[in-house]
Amino acid sequence: MANFVFDSFRNGILGSHATRVDLDADTIKCIFIDHTDDTPVVGDDFLDDFVGTSVPATQAACPTLGTKTIGTVAVGVFDAADTVFTTLSGDQVESLVLFKATGTDGTSDLICRWDTATGLPLTPNGADVTIAWASGGILTV
Repeated sequence: MANFVFDSFRNGILGSHATRVDLDADTIKCIFIDHTDDTPVVGDDFLDDFVGTSVPATQAACPTLGTKTIGTVAVGVFDAADTVFTTLSGDQVESLVLFKATGTDGTSDLICRWDTATGLPLTPNGADVTIAWASGGILTV
């Protein structure tokens, strides 16, 4: 497959839903998805599209992106400090998804997904897993 930005996020930053995700102010988290159960597609919109397929199993257990910046790496670039999943265990996963964490899966907007990255697929073994974001940033708009 390919890495992508979800359509709902792209449309949201361009249209009347422009306040749906504020990368700077909102809590942004990441989660792994097991493609054996469900493969993310560009038309997915909220975290509830992956019920039962995510590692960790709940958004409360997902790491929050820290030290977020917008426009620091370059104009239009969203970036954050490397992110650590602590003692990650579960099924083999094939993609990593960023989302706006609201505490409710049905209102937690999906942002983007990677399935082509160093370390994917990944079989969690209870150890910490560090996501080292690219030096050019996480997402360019």
